Amino acid sequence: MKKGFLFSIMLGFAVLLMAACGGSEETSGDTSEGASNDSEEKQVYTVATDSNFVPFEFQNPDTGEMEGFDIELIQALADESGVEIEFETLEFSGLIAGMETGRFEIGIAGITITDERKEKIDFSDPYYDAGLITVVETDNEEITKMDDLSGKKVATRTGSTSYDYLVENYPDAEVTPFEGIVEAYMELRSGRIDAVVYDSPNALYYANEKSEGSLKTVGDIVEAQQYGIAFKQGSELVGPFNEALAKFKEDGTYDDIYEKWFGERPFGTEK
Repeated sequence: MKKGFLFSIMLGFAVLLMAACGGSEETSGDTSEGASNDSEEKQVYTVATDSNFVPFEFQNPDTGEMEGFDIELIQALADESGVEIEFETLEFSGLIAGMETGRFEIGIAGITITDERKEKIDFSDPYYDAGLITVVETDNEEITKMDDLSGKKVATRTGSTSYDYLVENYPDAEVTPFEGIVEAYMELRSGRIDAVVYDSPNALYYANEKSEGSLKTVGDIVEAQQYGIAFKQGSELVGPFNEALAKFKEDGTYDDIYEKWFGERPFGTEK
């Protein structure tokens, strides 16, 4: 009788213990799942860019932050696409090489869309129309157009389409490439070269705003070019960024950013 009674008590205690253990495991599982969800972090993509291509991208000397038309545009596009980004600056030639090898997922730095580059990297839809223009010293009356460059000392930027254009079209010119385009402008201002040929928006900005009246642009803009956002080949980001760019061009966001950095809205648009 006592044995049966004791056995009943022990059996009941075992059942209660098993139930408690089962509840503890279930609670532990829920907590673990919640912790896992909270610890998930959104992927951050590195955007390769230049540090001195005013007004597209440049480092603010006071804050140390990257600013410019490209910087503000790519940040807005990333936000619209639900993507987090961070910037890494490097020389333009290294940027292109890094994109071609897949080192960077995204690149923006006034990158001209070319058939050759499209073989190694993907591009967004064009976001800016540009071309090449010649810069000379203000008192230079000998060079009035690009065809006057034959036999002259001409500077441009390493790895740029302007370098390729000069080598191909003006074989008689002495073409010197510089890693930074500002170095080329400084060489021109010092009188050590005769002209600089580079992308029109940057050349116009430097001549008009930064040269203290010592430089001017001459001749027509040649070799119509379009800038695109570069992506690692096969990137799934191209579609979302193109959709965001189209939306911004439709709702005026693109025009607002453009006006902020170029002082006017794109040709053919009204506020």
